[in-house]
Parts: sequence; C-alpha cells; structure tokens
Amino acid sequence: MAVSDGMREITSEAELRELLGAAIPRSLTKERAALHERDRQWLAASPFCLVATSGADGSCDVSPKGDPPGFTCVLDDRTIALPDRYGNRRADGFRNILANPHVGLIYLIPGRKETLRINGRARLIREAPFFDEMIVKGHRPVLALLVEIDQIFFHCMKAFMRSRLWDPGSWDPDALPSHARLVKSVQDTGETLAELESYYGPAYAKGLYG
Repeated sequence: MAVSDGMREITSEAELRELLGAAIPRSLTKERAALHERDRQWLAASPFCLVATSGADGSCDVSPKGDPPGFTCVLDDRTIALPDRYGNRRADGFRNILANPHVGLIYLIPGRKETLRINGRARLIREAPFFDEMIVKGHRPVLALLVEIDQIFFHCMKAFMRSRLWDPGSWDPDALPSHARLVKSVQDTGETLAELESYYGPAYAKGLYG
C-alpha cells in the first residue's frame, strides 16, 4: 500500500480484496457469453446505451448512443450492431477501436433501475445488408459498430436508487446555465453567445439525422 499526503492507495488485488471482501457468488454466476431471450427483449426496449473504449495508449472514452427503442440490431446470439448517426465527427471512440477492439456497453431503459452490460470486441462496418434495418427518418447510417459478445449480464439497481436518477423530484436541470452558456464559458468559439443560443435552440432537433 502506498501512502502519500495522507492518502492510502491500494496497489494490489490482495489489498483490494482485504478491504472489500469476496465477491457475492451470484454476481459471478450471472455472466453469460451469448444473448438470452431476456437480453433480446431488453435490447428491443432500450433507446440508449453508453459505449466505453480505450486506445492503444490507454486513453479512454465513453460515448452515448441513442435512437428509438430497439435501435441495436441483433444479428445472432453472439453479435449485435449499433448505427452511427450524424454528430460532431470527432470519432474518439471509433479511433480507439481501430487500435484496441475491446469495448464495454451499458444499456438503459428509462425508468428501470437495472442495466444490461455487454463486453466484447468491436469492428467498424461501412456497409452491410443490416444497414437497411437501421433507417430512421430516412437516414441510413454510413457506419455501424459491430460487437462480438464476450460477456453479458444484468447489473443491479443500487446506483440508480442512490442517485434517484429517474425520480423527477430529484431533478434540477436549471442548476447550471444553458448549454450555449456552458460552451461559451469553457471554450473559445468563433460564435457569439447569441449565435450559440440560436444553434442549440428549438431548431437543434431538426439536425439529429443530418
């Protein structure tokens, strides 16, 4: 254990286990390597997931993906695909995948406190027959993330219960200024605040699919 400036750092798995104890047996036996029918039902109902990636240098990225429920295409019991939509074209996660294919996904269903977690290996696909199943509002993706599943399981509810994430009584969207003001305060942009407010205003939704 390393001690510095009053902080005691854990530096080995043995120390970690000494502090936390052994894993709950049920948490170990819940892992699967292929989709169960319940997993398919969850994916069909989920409109949102988070995709975690890591580059060759260890740098990490987590990217949100969202579309109408069922946007993830189930190709078989071990393979799923997610469409890419119009965005800012930074492609941080995609560039990571080109160097390191390992990905972690967390699927949410609004109002549900558990999540579905999928870990696997990803590839970037620029054309495939299943693209036709991913058309939304006339937009056919030019890119899809194909994930070969290594591990899948349902994750417990505690984090959502502690955070009261789905409890409207805990929501305070006005705790911070508008997105335009946030951008202007942390970033040197060519646009004025008024231009940013207009860009992120009601018309912003019109550009969701290019």
